[in-house]
Amino acid sequence: MGKFQKHKFERPSFIDKPIYKSIGYERVSTPGQTTESQVADLKKEGCCVVFQETISTRDKERPQMMSALAALSEGDELVIAKLDRLGRTQIEVVKRIHDLQEQGIHIRTLDGLINTRDLGKFAPIIIGLIRALSGVERSLNRERTIESIQHRREKGQSLGGRPKTSIAKEGLVVRLRNEGCSYRSIREQTGLALSTIRRIIVEQEQVAS
Repeated sequence: MGKFQKHKFERPSFIDKPIYKSIGYERVSTPGQTTESQVADLKKEGCCVVFQETISTRDKERPQMMSALAALSEGDELVIAKLDRLGRTQIEVVKRIHDLQEQGIHIRTLDGLINTRDLGKFAPIIIGLIRALSGVERSLNRERTIESIQHRREKGQSLGGRPKTSIAKEGLVVRLRNEGCSYRSIREQTGLALSTIRRIIVEQEQVAS
């Protein structure tokens, strides 16, 4: 009887495929821009689906981003071109990274800046550090804003910047906003530019927070 020969077992190739989903998201801010090249790159990186939208960086509502996030489960990864696709501000971006990490969802950027899956056990540490630094920046910005407002009040200067506005009109803006008026409604009632109205409201919120 011949000697029994032990054959090496070769794993089927499908076992090497990742058991998690890669969901892509891409955004551009103007109709003149196109997402085609970025979408193609995201698909090459293994994204089974890519959510895309054209929307201004000022807009809070991002339906396609919400759809992308809703499609993710624990262990999956969100793939984006750059981190700035995650939010309108640095604080918003950092918060979203932290929230996804808490849900067990990974983030990978095409520019190679971050890949939380590759970071492994160090991912929470790195994200925690980024979040802490963002908190420091937010605190310093708030402090500078309050100091600037107080200085202008002491000098009797307008808080609204250019164009100049009176204290009474600034108070009217805040009151109308508190009553639930939209920015456009406030503009019609006060004659101020939308940018001035936003600045007044933001500065008042900084003081009140």
